[in-house]
Amino acid sequence: MALYWGSASPFVRKVMAAAHELGLQDSIEIRDSAAHPVERDARIQAFNPLAKVPAAATDDGTMLYDSRVICEYLDSVAGGGLFPPAGPARWTALRRQALGDGLLDAALLIRYEMLARPAEHQWPVWIAKQREKVEDALNAMAADIPAEDCHDIGALTYACALGWLAFRFPEFAWQEGRPALAAWHEAYEARPAMRATRPSA
Repeated sequence: MALYWGSASPFVRKVMAAAHELGLQDSIEIRDSAAHPVERDARIQAFNPLAKVPAAATDDGTMLYDSRVICEYLDSVAGGGLFPPAGPARWTALRRQALGDGLLDAALLIRYEMLARPAEHQWPVWIAKQREKVEDALNAMAADIPAEDCHDIGALTYACALGWLAFRFPEFAWQEGRPALAAWHEAYEARPAMRATRPSA
């Protein structure tokens, strides 16, 4: 599988961490890209009309995007492991994945507003309201921490979201007031899949 990749993308990290967890990392051909909300990368667009990473193509030419689809594809190739079978555990895992992805969506909108939009056109109220979403998501995570032995797609998405928030927005200090969530995240980041996929600028 060919994958358009960005070293700092939390959604790319999610895919690569999933690949490592499933033992598929060596089957992925990494392609560098320059994803940007304004200056769209035509190379990525060949795989994903939205020109967003991660975007993948399987060996038979099937195009796959976004991270949720690619992770489920990898899980199917590996014969399962990240996505629980039908039942309560699956709905919990998928809900946690949606929460982690939603936190990232809100935080990325803050980053885009601050970096891609000219300063005179930035909207402080917009930034504040996206920050509220981030804080609400963090509080929901703190109230729904995965078990220590839970390593499904929900837990992995939580970890990638929290890791990226610490990477890009250390000033948010999301760990303050959430000691149990911070301890869980520190332990999860020690997993080999997470160590191998830490973001870089």
